[in-house]
Amino acid sequence: MLSDLPIRKIIHVDMDAFYASVAQLDNPELKGKAIAVGGGGKRGVISAASYEARKFGVKSAMSGKLAIKLCPHLIFVKTDFERYSKISQQIRSIFLDYTDLVEPLSLDEAYLDVTQNKKGLYSASLIAEEIRARIYKEVGLTASAGISINKFIAKVASDYNKPNGQKTVNPEDVLPFLEELDIRKFYGVGKVTAEKMYQKGIFTGKDLKIKSIDYLSENFGKSGRYYYNVVRGIHTSEVKPNRIRKSLAAERTFSENLSSEIFMLEKLEHIAEEVSKRLQKSDVSGKTITLKIKYSDFTLQTRSKTLPYFVKEASIILETAKDLLYQNKLNNSVRLLGISLSNLNTNTKVPKQDLVDNKSISVQLKFQF
Repeated sequence: MLSDLPIRKIIHVDMDAFYASVAQLDNPELKGKAIAVGGGGKRGVISAASYEARKFGVKSAMSGKLAIKLCPHLIFVKTDFERYSKISQQIRSIFLDYTDLVEPLSLDEAYLDVTQNKKGLYSASLIAEEIRARIYKEVGLTASAGISINKFIAKVASDYNKPNGQKTVNPEDVLPFLEELDIRKFYGVGKVTAEKMYQKGIFTGKDLKIKSIDYLSENFGKSGRYYYNVVRGIHTSEVKPNRIRKSLAAERTFSENLSSEIFMLEKLEHIAEEVSKRLQKSDVSGKTITLKIKYSDFTLQTRSKTLPYFVKEASIILETAKDLLYQNKLNNSVRLLGISLSNLNTNTKVPKQDLVDNKSISVQLKFQF
């Protein structure tokens, strides 16, 4: 029962077209124009698109070649992760003015638990408004937000009034909201799963809710229980400010396919240096090195080796990656190489100030959303 669960005030903040908006912020001449971040060249893949470009069907993960067909006047700009990271830190410092319970999902989105907040404010909706106003004033970018009793509903709600808007789903509105929701908008239901649900007559939350847990488990495996719970507003995952990084990686897509290991060594050197730089910046090391190879036919292969000690040095990462490259013959010419480190020495201790007894908060408390 939803009424038996602890109730929290969760905000999901999602920056609007973040990478593209940063490019427009830094270059005012690009404002109001259709732009794509990345995707330039014959083999480029788009990282992000402005809202002006999205109107033409341009979106992330699309090839630049297809994007320019859809939007002939599209402007390509280079990615600048150092800039994105700097702005992301600026935004995160605003979040931390309200609560220590901030769980970043990426550079451009995060969950905030404001049940107990530093400002002593009762309304999570007003907190979200204030945060969005500060981001616009102090950073120059717009953000959207979703506010509700758990992370799942807050994330779904944040997409409702994009861009530059917010939606609050009050406790008493949770079940009606979920029943009316298109199944494609359920966080965790991808394109393939949505098609499968359509075939089984599941189009909305209401359709999903009438299915038994046995039916959902039989047809959707382990995800079945998740779907059964979330459509009933049950999602007990807490906001975790210290998400443990499990891996760190870098990869490169080549403008021309590479057919020999010899041609790949120079590329691997640059990738190893980038991975090492990121490891040192994050102050972590890893034991398991994985080489990722994507062939010209788009098939993917990974080769891994676990060392007896933690490493972060580029030279060791490179030598291990070389060994993995020569481990087996290549199946085809190669369009992408990547190196990742996992099995990290990440500290799993959570600082005392980040511990909040969320379970002590019950629905009997008077909440103003």
